[in-house]
Amino acid sequence: MPTELTPELTPGPTARRPATRLGGFYPVLATRDVAASRAFYTRHLGFEVTFEADWYVSLRRPDAPQYELALLDHAHPTVPQDHRVALRGGLLLNFEVDDVDAEHQRLVTEAGLPEVLPLRTEEFGQRHFIVAAPDDVLIDVITVVPPSEEYAAQYAGA
Repeated sequence: MPTELTPELTPGPTARRPATRLGGFYPVLATRDVAASRAFYTRHLGFEVTFEADWYVSLRRPDAPQYELALLDHAHPTVPQDHRVALRGGLLLNFEVDDVDAEHQRLVTEAGLPEVLPLRTEEFGQRHFIVAAPDDVLIDVITVVPPSEEYAAQYAGA
């Protein structure tokens, strides 16, 4: 049942597109330890710092600056009081790469990141593995591969 804070999401006859152009879109992770999260995403996933305070860090990939990520101290006053909760799982970030096997070697074998799903190929068109990041965030490292015939028919434009 919709409320003021959770309105009906089905577009009605008056639904229209936003009036302004979207200038950016990126996730902000509410974290218990901004410094540890910063170290993880810069060291292991190639992000660079574009802004840093003790309570907030903005990151982007230097090879693809449209990919951004921010880290926020979950208890900071800019977070509404009733929402000052650090992540505790429930978030999966996908990173599509050219060579998932090489990334598996680098992140799991060499860096020793905790692997929560071993490297495998899925019928729906991914070869991937999942590692754990700070705050129980899951990092799914993926190389797109051809899907099985069954799944190929389910893709838009198939």
